[in-house]
Amino acid sequence: MTKSDDMEPEKRFLNTVEAAAWLRLTKNTLEKMRVNGRGPAYRKHGRYVRYHIEDLVEWSQASKRRSTSDAD
Repeated sequence: MTKSDDMEPEKRFLNTVEAAAWLRLTKNTLEKMRVNGRGPAYRKHGRYVRYHIEDLVEWSQASKRRSTSDAD
C-alpha cells in the first residue's frame, strides 16, 4: 500500500447545497434547473443527489456568453 492509498480521497462530489454555493446559485434555483433539465449533470447515489466538480466546471464553461443576445 502506498502513502497515497492511505490518504482520504479528495472531495470530488458535492451535495446540492455545496454545488449551489460553488456555482453562486441558491439551492432552490439549482433544484429547479435539475427538474427542468437545464442544470449541470448530477448523479444519484441511492436517494442522494451528488454533483461532480468536473461536471460543474464543464456546465459553467458551456454556459459562457459574450453578449446578452447570444442564443441559449
